[in-house]
Amino acid sequence: MLRKGSWDEPGPCFKSCRIHRMKIPSLLLAFLFPVFAAIAEDGFQPLFNGKDLSGWDYDPALWRVENGVITGTSEPGKPKSNSFLIWNGSVQDFELKAVIRVSGDNNSGIQYRSRRLPEISPWTIAGYQCDVHPTSVHTAMTYEERGRGIFGYNGTEVVLDPDGQRWLVAEHPPVEIDIAQWNEFHILARGNRLEHRVNGRLAAVLIDHDAKNRALEGLVAIQLHAGNPNTAEIRDIRLRALPREEPAAFTPLPATARKIEKPRVVSAQGKAPKP
Repeated sequence: MLRKGSWDEPGPCFKSCRIHRMKIPSLLLAFLFPVFAAIAEDGFQPLFNGKDLSGWDYDPALWRVENGVITGTSEPGKPKSNSFLIWNGSVQDFELKAVIRVSGDNNSGIQYRSRRLPEISPWTIAGYQCDVHPTSVHTAMTYEERGRGIFGYNGTEVVLDPDGQRWLVAEHPPVEIDIAQWNEFHILARGNRLEHRVNGRLAAVLIDHDAKNRALEGLVAIQLHAGNPNTAEIRDIRLRALPREEPAAFTPLPATARKIEKPRVVSAQGKAPKP
């Protein structure tokens, strides 16, 4: 309740006091906004400092920072095979968000729980990948570079049984994007469950019970695809480590599950031609 002689009684300073009352919340919000943003992203560690590639291993002929953006440029014959910008750390269970775009008729991807193949090159990687691909079925699909290949297309949830057989357990509308525009790719890896999202929408899920071939920890890297000329750009990449979970045990599949063959590659590089 206001006391007599206070704000309920206009006086000579009423107008100026009212202005100050209006300004204070605005100033307070301006001060607190970064705090709220930090709380919203609590635990995420930026992997890129916005200035240089400190903390990363890469071919300096291919990767640079330009206008505050990580930039990789591929030309015919350079690189001869897919090359990777490799973070100098490792992950187990984690959440990762990266804002990426790719120009040119080709694709890129985010590698995780991966391993080096030094016999091929210092910057060659094998492992799980979330694809940044212009062909819809390949966008954010579940895939293993130099390994078991495609597990499931964009719009699918797949279970690999202990023998490595693929089972389609669910389908949903695929995420449609233009990779030449900025898009946020989001990976969530807990135990043997891998989930890919794009711009907040679910793209693909893999539950990997193939204990002989799966990986539960490894490297994070960004792909620069060989072949058709292209430029991969990353303006933000953040990582949050999660408490490690044991892989889920294989249990009977739902009656609606359907055995599938390994999905075929619709387009190895860029946009698939129209039929």
